[in-house]
Amino acid sequence: MQKIVLLSITILLLGSVQAQQDNGKVSRKIDISSRPGDHLMIQLSSDHLTGMPDSISSHQSGFSRGFNAYLMLDKPFKSSPKFSFGLGIGVGTSNIFFKRMNVDIKSTATKLPFTAVDSANHFKKYKLSLSYLEVPLEFRFSSDPLNSNKSWKIAIGGKAGTIINAHTKGKGLEDKNAKLINSYTEKENSKAYFNGTRFMATARVGYGIFSLYGAYQLNNILKDVAGPPIKLFEIGFTLSGL
Repeated sequence: MQKIVLLSITILLLGSVQAQQDNGKVSRKIDISSRPGDHLMIQLSSDHLTGMPDSISSHQSGFSRGFNAYLMLDKPFKSSPKFSFGLGIGVGTSNIFFKRMNVDIKSTATKLPFTAVDSANHFKKYKLSLSYLEVPLEFRFSSDPLNSNKSWKIAIGGKAGTIINAHTKGKGLEDKNAKLINSYTEKENSKAYFNGTRFMATARVGYGIFSLYGAYQLNNILKDVAGPPIKLFEIGFTLSGL
């Protein structure tokens, strides 16, 4: 994540210097009035939790993943159309998978129980899912604002969100020897242990409509008294016109 942010800042600074040099040499104005001012941004990510004790992280399993979708409004700088601000609204989701572990979000205990069930009945597939209503903000650079589909693009920024859903879902109950007991699905919902808001730093680099992005949560997923200082780290792909 740090490498993506540093690379993004470096390219943005170089782009700014180049734009100043171009303004000093050429007075021609770039007309991007026909470029769409809003667009859909879709992201698919590999999700990881940081700050977890080994007793929990050792039970993470499978490909934890996220999906984000935002409607974005793009506002170019009048003095330098290669630069713009992007502001939007949308939904961000994260699915963290565990193996032989129960996350009891319906518990009444002070701390969220993460219970290993290596020697007990357990679900073959088990995940913790979090969903947020989010407002992303980006500072953007485009090497060729007249041809967005053939342009290098850099964006750094952040997003703030409010939690709208938290649930666990287990499929396929097995015994300790991984023998299927019942194929039913169990789902439990509760937001009690989770911070109501989350703040994430973001960065992305790409060409045309595709870019690589990273995001790191600045505050903890759980409330201070509810458990360890767990944060979310995402890295994945973005599909976006701007």
